Amino acid sequence: MTSKIAISNQKGGVGKTTVAINVAGALANRGHEVLLADLDPQGHATEGVGLADTYDSAKPHFGSVLETIDENRTVAEIVYSHEAFDVIPSNVDMFTLETDLTGAMRSRERLELLFDNLDHDYDFIIVDCPPSLGHLTDNALLACQNVLIPALAEGTSIRALEILYDQIESIERGYDVQITQLGLVANRVEHDGEAKEMMEWFEDTFEGQLPVWEVRKRVALKRAWNNGVSIFEHEEESDMESVFTAVATHLEGTV
Repeated sequence: MTSKIAISNQKGGVGKTTVAINVAGALANRGHEVLLADLDPQGHATEGVGLADTYDSAKPHFGSVLETIDENRTVAEIVYSHEAFDVIPSNVDMFTLETDLTGAMRSRERLELLFDNLDHDYDFIIVDCPPSLGHLTDNALLACQNVLIPALAEGTSIRALEILYDQIESIERGYDVQITQLGLVANRVEHDGEAKEMMEWFEDTFEGQLPVWEVRKRVALKRAWNNGVSIFEHEEESDMESVFTAVATHLEGTV
């Protein structure tokens, strides 16, 4: 069975897309068939894997398929090959999807239906969610029922996590499902007092419940992004490879 994982935090600027691309890269590097789906209308993951030219593509695209999910024949047409894994790119037209799906039939189940219609058996599907709560993020949480949470090592993350947990609980109640929290990735950690305090808070809060990984701010991650690959396809070595490998290893044994 395909393991599906949403990378979600409604707070912007937490390195969500960096986590999505490099977790996908780590899983692919370990021999898995992986699909990365960029559900964020801003298209950062699409750009980060070198597919920026597809962002303005004509229909069919990710948004049009979610809007007209009954047209199953179009699903295979929106999957692109990448150096290490397959990608469903975002599209500029997806900015209207929140409005378009409001009141639509099965509005929060469109992504689940799309995944059911894929003609390739993936080991893992990684979904990069928008930095907001709404129909698109709800679609990802409901379709995946597993969530990996990126967060910054700063005080504002506490409230952001509370809001995300409330949304997860709402979906669980409304659809009678269990959404599993797989772990927290503390991203862009730097050596300062606030970061140290927040890492201690993460460890104390989630001890015995969730693993916490620390991704330090590294130029190599940005350079890999600029080259349209994960850190595992990038020619420059980085100590953060071991962190994302640890995340991938945990996911292999959990989902």
